[in-house]
Amino acid sequence: MVDRSGQRVKKMFGQIAPRYDFLNHFLSGGVDYLWRSAVVRKVQPKLDSELKILDICTGTGDLAIAFWKRWKVPVVGGDFTPEMLEIGREKLKRSGITEEQVRLIEVDASDMPFRDGEFQVVSVAFGLRNIESTEHGLSEMTRVCASGGQVAVLEFSLPTFSLFRWVYLFYFRNILPKIGQFTARNQWDAYHYLPESVQEFPQGEELAEMMRQSGLSDVRYFPMTFGIATLYIGKK
Repeated sequence: MVDRSGQRVKKMFGQIAPRYDFLNHFLSGGVDYLWRSAVVRKVQPKLDSELKILDICTGTGDLAIAFWKRWKVPVVGGDFTPEMLEIGREKLKRSGITEEQVRLIEVDASDMPFRDGEFQVVSVAFGLRNIESTEHGLSEMTRVCASGGQVAVLEFSLPTFSLFRWVYLFYFRNILPKIGQFTARNQWDAYHYLPESVQEFPQGEELAEMMRQSGLSDVRYFPMTFGIATLYIGKK
């Protein structure tokens, strides 16, 4: 079992924060931009609502920023790694985005300080897998989502086509960890943690059922890029 304890994950991401964005884009070949773009296209907020969007496990804020740029609905981005948030805030300054538009705050996804039903959209991109209890993380996301709102989960998954799956797993297990560890040296083996955690994490119908159990309905999921990533959307 992969150690997903909060302290381990927090320290690990704190150490790799300076190289996190570069490695995300480099190791995915830039496809991560397309994945986030797909999220903001499919998860359409109500433009006449006073409720904001919440992006949890926001890291350096890429998905939060993408939501703002697409829909101009105010976004709160929450993460429990201060080093990630500092980089995100610098990114906002360079983009001319104000705190009223996108606000990045330190938040533990397992114990969010928000009221029930406070947000019209609650999203997480490649972060649900890092919450110690997936069930509890989904429950918290559902709790802070307003009735009629949407919960969106973008997460890594494994391809189903056999030949592509073999090639992908070879890269994922043998090449990606070496590049990542060399580029973002850390004592927590972050880029070995990545493939190990993805292979253990529920996907497809299994994760969709967990979302239903958390109180969501009409749960749909959309594999992307031959199944390397999957977007899950449910309604509160």
